Amino acid sequence: MSRIGAKSIDLAKGVEVSVSEDRVTVKGPKVTLSEPLVAQTRVRVEGGKVLVEREAESKSARAAHGLMRNLVANMVRGVSEGFSRALEIQGVGYRAEVKGREVTILAGFTHPVVVRVPEGLDVVSEGQTRLVVRGADRQRVGQFAANLRGIRPPEPYKGKGIRYVDEVVRRKVGKSAGS
Repeated sequence: MSRIGAKSIDLAKGVEVSVSEDRVTVKGPKVTLSEPLVAQTRVRVEGGKVLVEREAESKSARAAHGLMRNLVANMVRGVSEGFSRALEIQGVGYRAEVKGREVTILAGFTHPVVVRVPEGLDVVSEGQTRLVVRGADRQRVGQFAANLRGIRPPEPYKGKGIRYVDEVVRRKVGKSAGS
């Protein structure tokens, strides 16, 4: 039995889950998320809890069981609390600015990098060197934060670049002077 898939998901107040033939839809106070059912899994709602079951005992069915349970749990948490990912920018002259639905990043290039914020996500600037990506869909929040980090990933010698707030960058020793 899958240890993760066997856990039930408690529904927060104001969250509704509906299951159709091939989709699970989670509706919260502000947003609605939907996800296709993973093959070989079933989802049912019973008395304020969501249960995910599998249809077979194969290795792929066991993997899909845990995956579907976590996808539904992330949707339930997303519509009630939301997700966020914080980024910090390090380097002389490196900074970011949010104007409307665009993020402008100055990260050592000859030009500023302008990135449009996707629908359903919010980016908040906390100072010139800190960005916070917020949204209800965990996958989209993480992917957009990774896209922003990918503009200038942290380099190992001076640590300059865009990194997650909780990320630890392993530093390398530079060249040593010859004798």
